[in-house]
Amino acid sequence: MTSQKKLSLALGVLILLHGIVLFAGFFAPYDFATQDRALPFAPPTRLRFFDAQGKLHVRPFVYGLAPRAGQFGNYDEDKTRPYPVRFFVPGAEYKIAEVFSARWHLFGVEEPARIFLLGSDDFGRDQFSRLLFGGQISLLAGLLAASLSLCLGLVLGGAAGFYGKRFDEIIMRCAELFLALPWLYLLFAVRAFLPLHVTPAQAFLLLIMIIGLIGWARPARLIRGVVLSAKERGYVLAARGFGASNLYLLRRHVLPPAYGVMLTQATLLIPQYILAEVTLSFLGLGVSEPLPSWGNMLAALQHYHVLASYWWMFIPGLALIPVFLAYLVLANSMHELVGYAAF
Repeated sequence: MTSQKKLSLALGVLILLHGIVLFAGFFAPYDFATQDRALPFAPPTRLRFFDAQGKLHVRPFVYGLAPRAGQFGNYDEDKTRPYPVRFFVPGAEYKIAEVFSARWHLFGVEEPARIFLLGSDDFGRDQFSRLLFGGQISLLAGLLAASLSLCLGLVLGGAAGFYGKRFDEIIMRCAELFLALPWLYLLFAVRAFLPLHVTPAQAFLLLIMIIGLIGWARPARLIRGVVLSAKERGYVLAARGFGASNLYLLRRHVLPPAYGVMLTQATLLIPQYILAEVTLSFLGLGVSEPLPSWGNMLAALQHYHVLASYWWMFIPGLALIPVFLAYLVLANSMHELVGYAAF
């Protein structure tokens, strides 16, 4: 497969994943905070086409769950009544991109039945719905934090390479310091000094700022190298001779060659920052309940009985695999096409 085809495939997968997460309210059958305390740790719901009498149903259906007496987390299907899965049904209100309100969901079943495609957690909340809504936090945190790092890297690296001398010396020594520090432990240390009791929105913004501000050094060094080369080219020297300002030279001639490096670095930084958010939230230092993220969804696995008994609680961790693979393929393809040594 050529680099162009791999690039298109990776972009298609990422656009699909981010599109599903963006419209999580539509694809999710329930609100992420909706609880059913009678069904904690319910297993993934089985979609059926044949009922207990062997009769074929054109429309898929589910059976209701009845808790098994005296056995927590164990259930029997109530096969006395099938509940058909219906598509494009009204349900809990949600917001699209926090702007538009809607109530239509892709699928659902009539109450009192529940459809838990990926099971439920200890509060009886649908894991599939929480996975989609949690992706909005985890994936968006990676995108925004990477954008912050790249913007800082562009400004500081561009200024260091273009102006040089003492300005370059100060910025590069700071970059070396940030590169030498173990970033994960630095994240823990910085987050530990910040208030623990904050709103979910404040926690999300704190995460983005912490992760983004720590990761600027590597893109800044790469951009500095490109700028050092670009500012010595003949057309730049000619433009300077005709009286072009420094801002004009940076905007039109010096910084554009660095954009390829920025794109390649973005494909590397975004999955790193997604993992950083997941790690912090898993340890209780990121987004807190009831707002879901893939990290705090995995936090339930810190309890041994959950780790040993309920395999579907691992699924938020498995969701990271296609995201990381798609970004890896995208990074390799862009590296081959752009031709910059961005690793």
